[in-house]
Order: sequence, then C-alpha cells, then structure tokens
Amino acid sequence: MATDLQMTPQLEQIHGEIRDNFRALANGFQKLDKIKDPNRQSKQLEELTGRMRECKRLIKEFDREMKDEERGNPPEVNKQLNDEKQSMVKELNSYVALRKTFMSSLGNKRLELFDMGAGASDPTADDNVQVASSMSNQELIQAGNKTMDETDQTIERSKQVVAQTIEVGTGTAVTLKGQTDQMGRIVNELDTIQFSIKKASQLVKEIGRQVATDKCIMLFLFLIVCGVIAIIIVKVCILSRLSFMTLNFCNVLNSPALIELKGEMNPKPAPSGVAQR
Repeated sequence: MATDLQMTPQLEQIHGEIRDNFRALANGFQKLDKIKDPNRQSKQLEELTGRMRECKRLIKEFDREMKDEERGNPPEVNKQLNDEKQSMVKELNSYVALRKTFMSSLGNKRLELFDMGAGASDPTADDNVQVASSMSNQELIQAGNKTMDETDQTIERSKQVVAQTIEVGTGTAVTLKGQTDQMGRIVNELDTIQFSIKKASQLVKEIGRQVATDKCIMLFLFLIVCGVIAIIIVKVCILSRLSFMTLNFCNVLNSPALIELKGEMNPKPAPSGVAQR
C-alpha cells in the first residue's frame, strides 16, 4: 500500500524512516522472545521504547506534512494518506501493547504513556502512568491521540509566542530606524547651523574691515578738509596783509611831504613873458 501512495519526497522520506523503525521493532521483539536474562530483557525494552518514541515523533511529523500539503492533493490521495497514518498509529499501538505484555512478564505492572520528547526519567511521565492490565488497545489509541492533541496545542502556543516576539522585534526595529533617521536629521541641522555661524563670523569680520576702512577714509577726508581750511586761512591772511600794505603805500604817496619833495625835485618851467624880460 505504501508503494502505491502519491507522496512528496519529504513525506516519502518520513514514511520510509517510520517503516524502518517498525522493522527494527519487529526484529527487536523477536529477539526479546529469545532473551532469558531479565536484565538484558529490560535493556532491550528500553531500546525498543526509544524506537517507539522516535516512531511517534515521525508520525506526528508525517501528519503535519500531510496537513500542509492537503490543499494541493486530490481528495482520494488525502484519504489514502490519512488511512496510511491511521495504519501506522495502529501498528505503533500494537507494539505498545506488546511492550506492555513483556513489561508485565518482567514484573513491572505499570506502563508509561508515550510523550514526545519525554523520557522515562521525566517527572511528568510518572504522572501519566496507568495500570497496563486496565487499558485496552482502544484506550491506548485514545491516550496517544490525546497526547498528540496536547502536543499540538503546545506547539501552537509556542508559535504564538514566537509570532509575538517577532512582532515586538519588528516594532523595536521600526522605532530604532525612526530614531536613527531623527538623529540623522539633527546632525544635518547642526551642520547647517555650524555653517551659518561660520558665514556670520566671516560677515562680521568683513563688516569690521569695512568699518575700519571707512574710519581711515573719514580721517583722511578730515585731514584734507583741515588742510584746505588752513590754506584758505593762510591765503586770507596774506591777502589781508597785502591789502594793508597797499593801503599804507597809497597813503604815503599822497602825503604832503612827499608831494613837496616831488615838487622840489621837479620845478615848474617859468612863463614865456617872464623869460624875455
């Protein structure tokens, strides 16, 4: 039946591993019939128990893969895969019952219920122990299904926790990105402010140079004005002095003494009648 099933490579690999474990279990229980030493039987049972736990894990994985691919398969294929899973569960439960028989023959009247990932020394396994003689195959199937359902619920809760963690991480990443962008904008604004301060400093220096230059020009103009005023004053003084001297000279020329002196130096000619006499 397994060779006629349409399965993906992943399902085929899991199915093959399950079948290999079932063959190993069958051979192991056959060898267990031939072992007479109770200690060796107990050791062999522990090895077979590990095999059965591995089978249960693989069946769970087979079921998850089957559910993931259920939408892409025809209904007939899904039914065949589901029947194959149920067949594997029944076969596993048969080995569980066979193990129970051997444990009873060894004097152990208690049978551990299988729990994926839990060993014989797990404290939670001791809480799920029932008397082997009080459990039928149907009860074992129900107990196994219940444990599988509880495991599914635990996995779902773990997925929710992981999803919440991813969501929180995403929110934190977005917040950090926003803060990083804000820091980048602040740095750019600081660079702009620093550039503005440099430009302002240069402008102040240029204004200071212009003010100093204007002061020098004003001082130079003041000196020029003072020089012009001084020149005007000197010229006015000179002109005043010359005017005064000219006036004095004219007064001297018009004085009576000078006129008499000029008369004496230049006598007037005598009239012609007087000369003939």
